[in-house]
Amino acid sequence: MSILIKGGTVIGPTGPYAADVLVDGETIAAIFAPGQAPDGPEVIDATGKYVIPGGVDAHTHMQLPFGGTAASDTFDTGTKAAAIGGTTTIIDFAVQRYGEVVPDGLAAWHAKADGNCHIDYGFHMILGGVDDDALKAMDQLVGTEGITSFKLFMAYPGVFYSDDGQILRAMQKARDNGAMIMMHAENGPAIDVLVKQALERGETDPINHGLTRPQELEAEATSRAIWLASVAADCPLYIVHLSASKALEQVKAARDLGRNVFAETCPQYLYLTLEDQLGAPGFEGAKWVCSTPLRSKHETHRADLWQGLRTNDLSVVSTDHCPFCMKDQKELGLGDFSKIPNGIGSVEHRVDLLYQGVVDGKLSLARWVETIATTPARMFGMYPRKGIIAPGSDADIVLYDPNGRTRISVETHHMNMDHSAWEGWEIDGKVDTVLSRGEVISRGGEYTGRAGRGKYVPRSLSDYLM
Repeated sequence: MSILIKGGTVIGPTGPYAADVLVDGETIAAIFAPGQAPDGPEVIDATGKYVIPGGVDAHTHMQLPFGGTAASDTFDTGTKAAAIGGTTTIIDFAVQRYGEVVPDGLAAWHAKADGNCHIDYGFHMILGGVDDDALKAMDQLVGTEGITSFKLFMAYPGVFYSDDGQILRAMQKARDNGAMIMMHAENGPAIDVLVKQALERGETDPINHGLTRPQELEAEATSRAIWLASVAADCPLYIVHLSASKALEQVKAARDLGRNVFAETCPQYLYLTLEDQLGAPGFEGAKWVCSTPLRSKHETHRADLWQGLRTNDLSVVSTDHCPFCMKDQKELGLGDFSKIPNGIGSVEHRVDLLYQGVVDGKLSLARWVETIATTPARMFGMYPRKGIIAPGSDADIVLYDPNGRTRISVETHHMNMDHSAWEGWEIDGKVDTVLSRGEVISRGGEYTGRAGRGKYVPRSLSDYLM
């Protein structure tokens, strides 16, 4: 089936330009100057709208077991919400826990996703135990499974934590096979000391989650990860969910030296704060417990992160989507903030929230599209199939209405959550129409996709490696 998206403004790597986009089947066939396309195909009128590549969210956790429960979004509910919000590809995290073998962890995540996804998806691999078998599996996954990125944790001792020796071995393997090491950079053992001391003092409210994870322990771990990557012959390193100014300084310094160091941030760190959200009255702050935590509004974190996006010291905006309901999930931490499951749900709102940055003068249109689509596709081996409006690319296309308005609420969102981290927020823009591989799956607020149409996307190596 052929579709002509006519009259819109395409947002490309060099900025906006007027063009008509011809879709043939699942891919983009051609881009025409306005009025030059042939007659015949079904026409979608994009007058007054931006035509952008479907979003690529490179950091989600659907159905992740954590803290005695599991993330409330399934691959069905989570990818449907993503699609409605203009994200047409996710990269989720398959998990190997201590005592498990890597291929079994990957098989479990394939079983969760297969036949349930509304949009296309790939996997990173969490290594919960770095040993000889895991290192061999890294080569196998890169070579035959299309998994070219591996996540390690400097936090969560006894759950996912890897010590410096394990991290170094995994980095050396990644340097050999070209994979990307993704790092949760917080000093977990030191945080555990601060948590224990806070609880002994009777400081149990949710705000203490942030106070016991100070930015210095994020910066220290970020710096340590960068230097370990240097010892591993400049292993490619990607810092996930960077939240604070001092950690950003470490990344910037490494990038100024030309190192293979990259970082992402998330919408919550660009907008939300320790005092206004985590410090909400009573147990309400549990809604915003995530790791790394929200940072203080009395410091320059948010302004520094926006600047990092403009200067490309922060390359990507992902969500770290890991939703939990308040009832029976977040409430596990009543009376003990350390037992609150860590995570915020934002996969449906990322495209809108970053567009608000354009409206507010913090990002250009081109940089908006780069951070939500093009760069994550390039960073994780999906480009040019994903992340760009170009002939031959998948027809993952979003028509975005800059004159529309989006109000976020638990009453209207599609994520499987009983609250919204963004309740009452209003965005000066709106996702209008979403195509996934040439199929219109959402239009004017009406969802027409279906579970099972999403395909697994094997990935190649990062475009950014030197």
